[in-house]
Amino acid sequence: MTESGRDADTLETETPAPPGEPSGEGSVTVVGTAHVSHESVERVEETIERERPDVVAVELDENRYKRMQGEAPDDIDAGDLIKGKTVYQFIAYWLLSYIQTRLGDRFDIEPGADMKAAVDKAEAVGSGVALVDRDIQLTIQRFWKRMRLREKVQMFGSMAVITGGPWGVGFGVGLFIGIMVALVGGAVAGPFFLPPDLGAGVGLPLVGGLVGLLVTLLDGLVLATLVAGVVGLPLGLLLAALAGDVDDAEEMDIEELTEADVVTAMIEEFRRFSPGGAEALIDERDAFIAHRLVALREAGYSVVAVVGAGHREGIERYLENPETLPPAESLIGLPDGSRLTSLLYKGFGYLFTVGFLVFFVLLAMAGVRQQYLLVLFAAWFLVNGVIAAALAKLAGAHWTSATVGGGVAWLTSVNPLLAPGWFAGYVELRYIDVNVGDIGKLNELLSDEETPLGTLFKQMRDVPLFRLILIVGMTNIGSFIASVLFATVLLPELSTEIGGVSGLADQMVIGARNSAELILEVLT
Repeated sequence: MTESGRDADTLETETPAPPGEPSGEGSVTVVGTAHVSHESVERVEETIERERPDVVAVELDENRYKRMQGEAPDDIDAGDLIKGKTVYQFIAYWLLSYIQTRLGDRFDIEPGADMKAAVDKAEAVGSGVALVDRDIQLTIQRFWKRMRLREKVQMFGSMAVITGGPWGVGFGVGLFIGIMVALVGGAVAGPFFLPPDLGAGVGLPLVGGLVGLLVTLLDGLVLATLVAGVVGLPLGLLLAALAGDVDDAEEMDIEELTEADVVTAMIEEFRRFSPGGAEALIDERDAFIAHRLVALREAGYSVVAVVGAGHREGIERYLENPETLPPAESLIGLPDGSRLTSLLYKGFGYLFTVGFLVFFVLLAMAGVRQQYLLVLFAAWFLVNGVIAAALAKLAGAHWTSATVGGGVAWLTSVNPLLAPGWFAGYVELRYIDVNVGDIGKLNELLSDEETPLGTLFKQMRDVPLFRLILIVGMTNIGSFIASVLFATVLLPELSTEIGGVSGLADQMVIGARNSAELILEVLT
């Protein structure tokens, strides 16, 4: 460990074009750029031509460098994505990438053209190339961990308006609220528009329960649509007005983004919005990049460092005072999550599972007929399986994947630590391959503002990565909806023979009493 706190093994610089022998006393010249600027490209090329450095350091990691060079993109860890460990970080990365792509389209330049120009010019003048940025996936993960819930919601809301338009977001939020209102309202008050006793005349309890479930679904759909209109219309109007203000603010010349005062103002605004996010996205990367630049300088290399304008001031401050650099170990790895939260989550999952098993055991000990228990379980299995499989298929899953997801939905509803979407997603991976190159395909589809939403959704569903996330999410949502409908519609319908839900509760009390008497008898 050096005086500046650097660890050579921790921050070893990646060099796709290794430099030769150092030319003498080391030096670093920092060039701040806007990543979608023609003027920045020219400035980078002129600086490298003038300085002829030993090394050109670029604000890239290995994966971004490979994609920029047209090499095969790395595969995404589909397992972590399916289990939800990285899905939110991925979505954040995708949306940030989309915004940069939109800026590139607006100013008619490929995003990252400044970095590509730096690499190409380095090869032309015989300089080495060093990749000095932190891995983007690690940065996004740390960025997500550092943000508060309110900041995450606000960020996704703003980006959703940019990508989906104010009206699409307005009615989407309205529909979501409508579905929640329909679920809760149906559970508390029953159907609002259709007769609640349509299934009562059916002789078979299970068939009658399924008819009642269908009535509840249709009634909920009507209610959700009405709520979507009531909420979505004013929300769309509000978002459209705000989007107009944003468009006016975006008329700033892109070249102004390389001016120190403008960049400083933007960074400070972001810091007020999310101090933790700014630390992960800006401050930590300043230090990470500075660590690598100081190492190159101490090795005797002359360096031209090409970085985004927002990083220039922080990096130069560290270069002037390397002893202020934070320890390298603090810049890598993920912040530890709350152990208490993890234990509570697992404890709830196990408690829920035990509670479900106790429910059936107590009914059995109360003397409830075995046929009734079988009907109860069959209804649980069918409603979970059918709804989860149907939504998985709607998301684009192959029949095998949808069937597997639906087949295990009853079990995963019992244990919240599992999810049917995991199983459907893993089976779907037999048919599709996902990689980070899919992000570019999604950005390309979203950039066409004239495509109708229905057509756009179908096109996006054909992109493997989006389809995988959609299948996992829709299967899980289907299982959740099925569990709510079973508890609020089917269970009361199937319990009519024993006095309804109150009678069911009485039977469980009898079962608990019988269980206690049996245990007491064994002990005495």
